Amino acid sequence: MKKTLIIAISIGLLVVSYRIMGNLNRHAHLESSPCNNCHLVKGKINKKNANILVSTQEELCKSCHENAIKASHPSGIKPSRIPPKSFPLDWKGDLTCSTCHSIHSSKKGLPRVSKYGKDLCMSCHNKAFFKNMKDGGISILLSGHVDARESLTGDIDSFSIQCLVCHENQTDSLRVQISNNVIRHSENKFVHPVGMLYEKSASFGGYHPAMSLPPQVQLPDGKVSCITCHESYSDIHGQLVMDNTGEKLCFTCHDT
Repeated sequence: MKKTLIIAISIGLLVVSYRIMGNLNRHAHLESSPCNNCHLVKGKINKKNANILVSTQEELCKSCHENAIKASHPSGIKPSRIPPKSFPLDWKGDLTCSTCHSIHSSKKGLPRVSKYGKDLCMSCHNKAFFKNMKDGGISILLSGHVDARESLTGDIDSFSIQCLVCHENQTDSLRVQISNNVIRHSENKFVHPVGMLYEKSASFGGYHPAMSLPPQVQLPDGKVSCITCHESYSDIHGQLVMDNTGEKLCFTCHDT
């Protein structure tokens, strides 16, 4: 009898422990944050009033995921075509972060669907979308975000590191090499340093102030990066952030 009781108690403790650990491992995203950090509601939040936010989703998400917002699938825009129902638009018809992410999910990455890579992209895009890209879409198939979070070597920013992971191994015009923080495009047709603090360089003269640069010229962590000159997420891979006829892009930063 005593042995049976001990076994029953042990099983009970295991069940309770399993449930506790299960709950600990299933915390919903933002569960510990005050709801009114994002939702514009005075009283209790429900499905009817939760759609009004204190700011745009892009601004709210950026407070924690700044790098992902800097270089990601376009968000906060009206899509050219209506996506499937599993990718809902917001109340004003915009494609937002929550179109692809279930914001209060407990799943890693908060995905709305279980598809990944090309299958995920093909949910909304057709084959021609990738066929028109110089790299066939390889650069954007892994994730909707160009964001390397690993610890880095030297001063190079995480975005440039991620670009180099692919481009250093190319054998054609897409090949890019780096030495002493200087990026060398194929056949040395174009070279430019990356990883330096823009403000420090500007302090020596010959540059426009960082605050005067257009928003598409990005300086991650204040550093010159691959995404300073190239669009991070574009259907034309490697496209410049602006036309460089007459060195227009170059003179956006340089004042000489």
